[in-house]
Amino acid sequence: MTSFQSLAALVDARLAAVFATLGLPAHLARAQTSDRPELGDLQCNGALAAARDARRPPRAIADDVARLLSEDDAFAEVSVAGPGFVNLRIANALLADRAAAMVDDAQLGIPDEGRGRLVVLDFGGPNVAKPLHVGHLRSLVLGESLRRIHGALGWRTHGDAHLGDWGLQMGMLSAAIRRRSPDLPYFHDDGGALPANAPVTVEELEKLYPEAAAACRADPGRMAEARADTAALQAGDPGLLALWQSLRALSLQAQVRDFDELGVVFDALDGESDVRDAVGPLVARLEASGVARRSEGALVIDVAEPEDATAMPPLLLEKSDGAALYATTDLATLEARATMPGLARVVYVVDQRQALHFAQVFRAAGKAGIGSGVELVHAGFGTVNGLDGKPFKTRAGGVARLSDLLDDAVARAEERVRESTEGAAMDERSRAALARQVGIGAVKFADLSGDRLSGYVFDVDRLVAFEGRTGPYLQYACVRLRSLLAKAGDATIGPVAPEADSERAVVLSCLGFGDAVAAAGRQYQPGIVADHAFDLAQRFSRFYADCAVLAEPDASVRAARLGLCMLVRRVLERSLDLLGIDVPERM
Repeated sequence: MTSFQSLAALVDARLAAVFATLGLPAHLARAQTSDRPELGDLQCNGALAAARDARRPPRAIADDVARLLSEDDAFAEVSVAGPGFVNLRIANALLADRAAAMVDDAQLGIPDEGRGRLVVLDFGGPNVAKPLHVGHLRSLVLGESLRRIHGALGWRTHGDAHLGDWGLQMGMLSAAIRRRSPDLPYFHDDGGALPANAPVTVEELEKLYPEAAAACRADPGRMAEARADTAALQAGDPGLLALWQSLRALSLQAQVRDFDELGVVFDALDGESDVRDAVGPLVARLEASGVARRSEGALVIDVAEPEDATAMPPLLLEKSDGAALYATTDLATLEARATMPGLARVVYVVDQRQALHFAQVFRAAGKAGIGSGVELVHAGFGTVNGLDGKPFKTRAGGVARLSDLLDDAVARAEERVRESTEGAAMDERSRAALARQVGIGAVKFADLSGDRLSGYVFDVDRLVAFEGRTGPYLQYACVRLRSLLAKAGDATIGPVAPEADSERAVVLSCLGFGDAVAAAGRQYQPGIVADHAFDLAQRFSRFYADCAVLAEPDASVRAARLGLCMLVRRVLERSLDLLGIDVPERM
């Protein structure tokens, strides 16, 4: 992996040397992007924090820091502003040097933080027998991006959909199918062969589940039938197992099509059923060891801690009727995953509304010694909202299917593509493929940009716009760069040599790419990469307006600017790849 030293790391090292000379704390020797770009590229605020212990005015400390840094040729200008902010303008020679190193680095400055360790990303989480809906969108898109970001950072990744395939919904379905078709062989133990194909179509299955669930909620008798079938299935009833297997396979066929449409890759499509044989022994062991205790017939694990600011209820491991819950299968699944060689981290990309559940599970795992030494992370997220600011619904008020939402985005994108390519030599098949890339890319960028914990409004007309903070804007920037470089033909592409302010701004953004990816991985925030890519695209647009490239008469300047264009293209395309967004051949 890369041995590239980022600009930020290099500047921090120079700051650390100066702080050490002055006897100041090393941890305060940090630079950040300047709040006032007119004063410098970076700023260091360490003098303000050091003033109390040093018992000196922060401005005096800052003056000393600036005096020593001014002797370093890495900086073209060092100044002090306000009560003690040290402003740093990077020398053009250093920018050129770091840009040359980045061009030669296959990783584009992305650090090897994973060092080959294994991370499991648990995302998607669809229930069998239900179509994917808009609520699955964020988990799938965020999870796939986090998988790619971790991989770029040197982790070995294992994506697992962790299907909900062993719960009450299966009992609801089998009971409803029995009522509709009581003569099916699944419900008669005559020793005959059981069919492998499901007795319903995908379309029928999608209607059957909500009808069965509504009936169970309204009728205690129907719910009792569903619970009885669930218990029989989990006890190994051959007929119900065969029916379950057929419904699971049928449902997965439709869900995998949606995964493919989004470009989501899973290494495993495991489910709760895969640990069904481990649940009983796990529960018995936790009770026997005293980790779990009986409470009103149920089995619970106390997870509250003295320092808790709010109440933390016990984790319910087993209900009084002996039924296991999501928490039980989550613990059993973690125990199974902990046997994977080199496992260091498990990231659960699940709705933020499940934060309490995961806090309980993580604490229970710690008490039980399950996954000891493995970092457990809940990467929660907000909701996808409609124009009214409420969770997205269909016009009829129901939960929107994911495929319908994607189709809507693609249809709107096709309108924009048709407008932008009017008169161009493009057949309908190519136009449709482009519309799909633009529409899906628009949905992904909207989902990933910004803070994942915040919800966002699904405004399809805004998402597919070619202007503003959108996926299509970034796709177009990449296409534009490809076109520019293609027009350059065999022209010499030289080393980056920033001179103009707009050139410097682009180089600084490129050099910050590796740090942005590292921050996105540490914070589980793909939005950091999305925001960085948008900032770079904007800076490049200003540079391209200010500085001639192909029309530049000076050959060395032209070559340097083509080199910069090549670097920007690589960074933008890598950014979009980390976000799971395709770059079209043309737009």
